[in-house]
Amino acid sequence: MDVKSNIDQKLLPWQTPNDAQQKKFPVRTAIALGVGVVLWLGPYLALVGVLVPQQVAKINPGQKTEIIALMSTCAMIVSTIANIVEGALSDRTRSRWGRRTPWIVLGSVGTAICILFWGKSVTAWQVILSDSIYMIFLNMIVAPLIAVIADRTSPKYRGTISSVYALGSAAGQYGGQAFASLFLPVPYTGFIVMAVLTLFSGPLAAIILREKSTKDMPVEKVTIKNFSQNFAFPTKGAMDFYLALFGKLAIQTASFAISGYQLYILTDYIKLHGGKLQSYVTLISMILMVTAIVLCIFAGPLSDKIGKRKVPVIFAGGLIAVGSLVPMFSTKPWVMLAYAAIVGIGMGMYNSVDQALNIEVLPDPKTAAKDLGLLNMANNGGQVFGPIFSAAIIGIVGYRGIFPLACAMAVIGSVLIIFIKKVK
Repeated sequence: MDVKSNIDQKLLPWQTPNDAQQKKFPVRTAIALGVGVVLWLGPYLALVGVLVPQQVAKINPGQKTEIIALMSTCAMIVSTIANIVEGALSDRTRSRWGRRTPWIVLGSVGTAICILFWGKSVTAWQVILSDSIYMIFLNMIVAPLIAVIADRTSPKYRGTISSVYALGSAAGQYGGQAFASLFLPVPYTGFIVMAVLTLFSGPLAAIILREKSTKDMPVEKVTIKNFSQNFAFPTKGAMDFYLALFGKLAIQTASFAISGYQLYILTDYIKLHGGKLQSYVTLISMILMVTAIVLCIFAGPLSDKIGKRKVPVIFAGGLIAVGSLVPMFSTKPWVMLAYAAIVGIGMGMYNSVDQALNIEVLPDPKTAAKDLGLLNMANNGGQVFGPIFSAAIIGIVGYRGIFPLACAMAVIGSVLIIFIKKVK
């Protein structure tokens, strides 16, 4: 009787379906997520991983690592605030186009414009300012788009939908950096191409999603009493939420401690230059992408089948730790290929299940975009703390110190995930 009632109950546009109501895998949602994430993440990591480091090295080669670290710190601060505010406003948006569409479209346009100005920067402060403004608009895409998983996916499909999102992330993350390497000889052309790709992210995702109107969605008036729930970090029943947040932050820091300085590791530690440098940037990115994509195909559906989220995430953290140590033992170019293979497998498995884990630790589904935005802020945090920690280590012991640092962070992240209680 209860099951029949769940099936017959009319699902409102702003309500998440349960397992009984969603009989088939949400293909439209999956395609929109995959397309959307490829088109914002690919250009983003192409910029911060390849084109902007090259730009900074030309502006001030003697202080390039410090400038990248400062840029990343400013970006994290801006991103944190933007995630909270824009995610919360997205949760409360009533419009004929739905809750998420207005934000991801506006974010795409604003981000594309910022990239064009970013590419024209000729001083360090212009690079840092451009990145900070860029993050305001980028988070208009990121927080609402991730919330679509919670909006439109029942629990039984969350591992698979997380895999699809991870598949798009892998293609964007590693394919973006490989694609960006083609523009090293003509960097501003690369900035233009990345701007155009980002411009299509939100509109294409919105067209595929076809959100229904939320004009009639009940929205509680913001008061001093409920402000914390709507616009701040969650406080009630949120222990698992914070374990997931800091576990994710540590693992992402491990990843970006190396990838954030990949170009400098190859030039200053491995001693590659010219055509060989370009070839290795492309090859490493392709290995990371292929291994991650292969794992994305299997890990999420397997997580749904066995009904477990923590075990794949913890195992993935272990692989990232092991792979991160490999380059410490040699300065031969092949060690970066071995690193790419092992870490690619780990990140593929991790990203495939991570979003499903995130959704299941949310304190309140009514604030999904805000809270998922905070959890995914750990991605931005990793991109900040990774370069900051790496810059400090480089200054003390040189590039060789980056690798045990990354290993330690991956281990810490895995241990934090172990302590999550309400998710298997």
